[in-house]
Order: sequence, then structure tokens, then C-alpha cells
Amino acid sequence: MEINKISEEKQKNILLKVLEVLKTMASRPSGFIGLCILVFHILLAFLSPYLAPYDYKAIDPTLMLQAPSSEYWFGTDSLGRDVFTRTIMGGRTALTITFFGSLIALLWGGLLGIFCGLVGGKIDDVVMRIVDAFLSIPWILAMLLIVSLLGTSIEVLIPALGFFYGKGIVRVARAATHDVIAKDFIISARARGHSNMSIIWNEIIPNVRDAILVEGAMRWSWMLLGFSSLSFLGFGVSPPTPDWGLMISNARGLMSFAYWAVIAPIVGLSSLIIGINLTADAFAKALGIDRSTKAPV
Repeated sequence: MEINKISEEKQKNILLKVLEVLKTMASRPSGFIGLCILVFHILLAFLSPYLAPYDYKAIDPTLMLQAPSSEYWFGTDSLGRDVFTRTIMGGRTALTITFFGSLIALLWGGLLGIFCGLVGGKIDDVVMRIVDAFLSIPWILAMLLIVSLLGTSIEVLIPALGFFYGKGIVRVARAATHDVIAKDFIISARARGHSNMSIIWNEIIPNVRDAILVEGAMRWSWMLLGFSSLSFLGFGVSPPTPDWGLMISNARGLMSFAYWAVIAPIVGLSSLIIGINLTADAFAKALGIDRSTKAPV
């Protein structure tokens, strides 16, 4: 009974902290705008299957390159497909892949960076040299190699993006851990004989969590741009799956006479990236983290 009461109290404190952070973020004009854009895209992603007026796969040669009208709000593309339907469904694809990819990057990069920062020594040196080696490889070339060998399914794209965008988080988490391990409470925990895992979970993670979460939020927008770049090159999700990068690639030659087929996915992609960046910046300021003082990784 007592344990349940403590658990409920802890959950209440977490909820209050989240609400306080959101309130602080929304109190800034840029943060409020960013949150509104991000929430709009997330809601649209969830509701797009119900809001889409047409089947995103439906091809009708008689409707090729129709201009925007009351029937086709954003016009049609070169295959006669409804651009509005494919644009809102493309946001669902981009958000799903990059959100889970960012979550993977945050988990493995954050935990590995914390572990290396705590144990130090040869393990830290070896792991960080491996991370540096991967950081020196252009991610786009490595991703092209992976998808060429394993395919462009979601099961391949999500972990691959999560791996390549998690390398920078390793360095951020390691640096944040170095700032914490010299504190008295870490020394006391070691003196009491606590294991490394106990120290990581109970002492380090609560003190470096905010910095890692902010970094993960920023990596989300970079991953979104990277994923769209892959799709633009033809190495993202496979057609006919709607995707903004693929839509831009397919319609880039139509700008002079069917601009609507390009503008819609461009606006969708750019607005989501702007929303994530504004939200991440407001999130950092709400937590008291100044990203401008950090060295780029």
C-alpha cells in the first residue's frame, strides 16, 4: 500500500514537471509557434487515414496534372493521384520513421555515452575511437550502402537512421557524464559500494537526462531532413508509399507548369522541420540548457 502511494506521488511529480516545462515553452512566442506546428503535424499524421479524400495509391491517367480545385485541393500529380492525400499521408510516413529512429538513437547513444563517461580508461578510449571512426564516414554514403544491400523497408530504415544519428549523442552524453562524475554524490555512491549500473540509473541519468533529451530533439529534425534526402535520391521508402522527399523528386521537373505537385510536399517538410527546431530550442531554454555553448559533434 505504501509502495503504491509512493509510486502515485512520483508519477504526479513527473506530470507536474512536464506541465511546467510545457508552460514555460509555450510562454515564449517561438516555443508556442513551434509547439502548435508540431502538434498540428502529429494530429494530422494520426488522422490522415480518415481525412484523406482519396486512395493515395489510386492512379487515373485522365486526371494527370490537374490544377488545384474544389475537388482536388492541391491538384494531382503526373500519375493522376491526389496531391493533398499524398501530402498528408507523407507526413505520417516521415514522422513515424524519424520518431522511432530518434528514439533508438537517444537510447543507445545516451546509454553508451553515459557508460563510457563513467567507466573511463581503455574501454572509453576504444569505444570513442570507434565512434570517431564512424563519424568520419559520410552518413549518406553509408546509408546508401545499407539500403542497397538490405532494401528500403521501414524495418531497415528505422534502425539504420537510429544508429547513424545516435553517434553524436554518444559524445554529448559522455561529456555530460564527465561533468557529473566528479560530484560528491557520485563519490559517496561509489564509497557505499554501489555498482556501475546502480550509479548510472539512480545518480547519473537524472542529472544528464535533460541535456540528452534536448540533443535527441535536435537530432530528430536532422534525421527528418536526412530521411527526406534519401527519399529524394530514391533510397527511402518504396513507391507507392507517400513520402515528401519522393514526391519532390518525382515532381521536380514539373515546376514550370505544375508547381503545386512540388510546393505541397516542400511546405509540409519545411514546416515540420521548423516546428521541431523551434520546439527543441524552447525545450532547451525551459530546461536551462544553452546549446550555443556546446561544441558541435
